[in-house]
Amino acid sequence: MKVFVEEQRFRKWFLVPIIALPLIGIIILSVQKNNELQTSNSESFWGILISVSIILAVIIFIVSMKLTTKVDEKGIHYQFYPIHFVKKFIDWRDIDKCYIRKYNSLREFHGYGYRIRPFGKNKGVAINVSGNYGLQLELKNGKRLLIGTQKQEQLKITLEVYKEKYNKNEQQ
Repeated sequence: MKVFVEEQRFRKWFLVPIIALPLIGIIILSVQKNNELQTSNSESFWGILISVSIILAVIIFIVSMKLTTKVDEKGIHYQFYPIHFVKKFIDWRDIDKCYIRKYNSLREFHGYGYRIRPFGKNKGVAINVSGNYGLQLELKNGKRLLIGTQKQEQLKITLEVYKEKYNKNEQQ
């Protein structure tokens, strides 16, 4: 039994300074406003604390993102934490088409993460954290799902192992 497992993390570190810059601006503005209005230090402290907490929560959310993919004899398991708290599962019997494809995340899905595109040629859901290769699933119920991968060659080999089982499901 061939099993493919991949775990990817969101490694767009350039976003941290972009998110942190407003934090610094908020702190500076709060301190200036406090001096101008001569408000109590406790009001200024709580304003700064709330601002810092919100920005840190967003940074922690981005850094904690993790895409886990597993392909085995039962089907395809995936989880995009913290959006999915439990793993999702797609049985081979529910898959109409399954293949690796190259894509442009910005052009097709307008970015990375959990992306929904309700219209157009590439309508469906895309879950990706980086790169430009993904496992494209077209389900029998008409839904489409693209799961990003950094290990497209290993995934392709694993899919070939289950291609026979997949084809048997197609014929039944």
